[in-house]
Amino acid sequence: MFKSIFILSELDNDDLDWIAQKGRKRRIKTGKILIYEGTNINGLYIILEGLFKVTTKASGDKIIAKLGSGELLGEISFIDPRPPIATVTALEDSVILEISRLELNFKLFRNIGFASRFYRGLSMCLADRLHKTVQQVGANQKDINDQEERTPLEELNPYVLNNLEVAEAKFNWLIANTKF
Repeated sequence: MFKSIFILSELDNDDLDWIAQKGRKRRIKTGKILIYEGTNINGLYIILEGLFKVTTKASGDKIIAKLGSGELLGEISFIDPRPPIATVTALEDSVILEISRLELNFKLFRNIGFASRFYRGLSMCLADRLHKTVQQVGANQKDINDQEERTPLEELNPYVLNNLEVAEAKFNWLIANTKF
């Protein structure tokens, strides 16, 4: 299941309008690196279309995750200003929604309601990722190619499951209302 639902389920319509106004769609060609391990990034990204791989030097550049439409990129680097711990590369021609770190930080500092909703959604996203990582370690490190790319609905956080339709509608609205 896509990680942007955690944030989108929390944001209200005014928040989405702001993201559509400030965010920018970008086309990323197959093989293009979006995030370089060890190099700071200046945005938060939502994959609108396409597929990306996540690799690390520590894993010998083995694919540790594949992320598709609706997934977030750069969320850890947004919270923790240290350089990214992984490289993210397009596996196919893709489209992302890029939200500038500077613009987003300005909005977060200016609007406490937005900040509360945004950070709650981001916290749920990161908690879900940690939960899945612990499960994966407990399952003897299954090969990434043997894993399902999406989370079965029965494994979703019940709060998110209740808001899934609304979050999907918000995601589709963002796709339709952001510009290149």
